[in-house]
Amino acid sequence: MIRKVFEDGEGVLQLTPTWVPRGFNEPGRRLRLHPDDYYALGMDRGGICERWLGSLAKALNGPKTGETEGMSYVLTDKASKATELFKDFVDELGADLIGDSLMDKYGTWPTFAKLYDYDKPLFHHLHLTEEKANKIGMHGKPEAYYFPPQYNCSYLGRFPLTYFGFDPSTTKEEVMECLKNYDVKDTRITELSRAYRIQLGTGWYTPAGVIHAPASLVTYEPQWNSDVNTIMENVTMGEVNPHNLLTDCAPEEEKDDLDAIFAQIDWEESTRPDYKETYFRAPKTRCESDEAVEKWVAYANEWVAAKEVTVLPGQSYVLKDAACYCALVSQGHGTFGKFECQAPELVRYEDLTADEFFVSEAAAKKGIKITNGSSYEPLVILQNFANNNPEVPETV
Repeated sequence: MIRKVFEDGEGVLQLTPTWVPRGFNEPGRRLRLHPDDYYALGMDRGGICERWLGSLAKALNGPKTGETEGMSYVLTDKASKATELFKDFVDELGADLIGDSLMDKYGTWPTFAKLYDYDKPLFHHLHLTEEKANKIGMHGKPEAYYFPPQYNCSYLGRFPLTYFGFDPSTTKEEVMECLKNYDVKDTRITELSRAYRIQLGTGWYTPAGVIHAPASLVTYEPQWNSDVNTIMENVTMGEVNPHNLLTDCAPEEEKDDLDAIFAQIDWEESTRPDYKETYFRAPKTRCESDEAVEKWVAYANEWVAAKEVTVLPGQSYVLKDAACYCALVSQGHGTFGKFECQAPELVRYEDLTADEFFVSEAAAKKGIKITNGSSYEPLVILQNFANNNPEVPETV
């Protein structure tokens, strides 16, 4: 069945929405999910604040996490709405789907992307490096951000600024004092940081180990295949973050060791004076024609990459790439290869959509014909890649 679905789609798979609840913060209600469905998994699980795209990763969501929560599914039969776990397709098809280089190096699709949508800013936190994450049997989590105008055009949330790292004048002793008082008082750790006002249509790269507190915008986040973090801010806009969020991703022998928790910080990168010059990502045009515009929006790192492709009204365009990718339609409607494609306006929790696809390496190299079905509105598609696309810009 897997082979047949793959061949019938000519190397393209249609994926179904993967909604992820979180027990902290509040939904920003911009994911185009029906208002009645933001607590579809139960009030005790929290609101749905994220949608994961092309994911093989299981969410780190506490003891009630479902066995495949966070993992993507492939639509195998439109009429019956039958689906199959995307991981099963990767395991069965291997290099036929993801290409030889990823299969040889990782044995799987090692990355995914998400849309996250929080009404308040996220807490000041970091993601473990590969070395630190390996101690708990996980992978590290470097990540890139892009802020799509289509999901942010009406509302930017309560705090559209992101804290990155610490001000270079910050001392290690000041940060350690915040960790010591995590259960005592509001440490206001972001007073030691630097905030940047977010610009729509731009992005940032955040290495693992860098502490940060993302803004309240809907964010498209290509990331490595993991869900590990350490929260070092104990109060975020009045919401108390319980102690376990500081220690959940530490090995058992390090959970009571504040020196070991502190050592998760990449101090050099978190305090570099040229942080914006190094990690801000303005879009870089790959190519432009009367039919379409392609722009790199995540690049210049060793882990992930992303592009924004705009097919102009009434036009057709053959999109060619050197590696497999997951695609999300953020605006417009038309066709994507053999498939109808459409950015949804309002989705129920169990609904199918026609906005998410995974494209095999062979199909990407051959080219996907995209047709914009509108005479007025552009068709906009976001693509996320792993680290095997040789065309990704290496410098800022």
